[in-house]
Amino acid sequence: MVQAEILDILFTYLKAFAVGGGICLIAQFIINFTDLTAGKILVYFMLAGVVLTAIGVYQPLVEFAGAGATVPISGFGYLLANGAMKGAEKGFFYAITGSLTAASAGVTAAVVFAFIMALIFKSRTKRN
Repeated sequence: MVQAEILDILFTYLKAFAVGGGICLIAQFIINFTDLTAGKILVYFMLAGVVLTAIGVYQPLVEFAGAGATVPISGFGYLLANGAMKGAEKGFFYAITGSLTAASAGVTAAVVFAFIMALIFKSRTKRN
């Protein structure tokens, strides 16, 4: 029984690594073979997460890979679209605020931890 649980955990990690790595591989190809800036690539991946969620493709990917699909920036697009769709079930106003509600914990954590790091470390300009 313990071996089956260990294999299940390892398989879960393998799925997350494969899907997350695949998303990162696509991004690396885009970086290497196009002239797109990093900001544009981030926006395109976030929008891809929104579009794939809207057409129903991203949810099965999240169910299959878990964190491998939700951690990359396309997962943020999934989170925003999913929150808006769940909010839309309650009404128009909730469709607008649903995505903000869904993303609020992650954004708040990023701001708080960035503030703490700014207090601890001294920022400086990168030297070439």
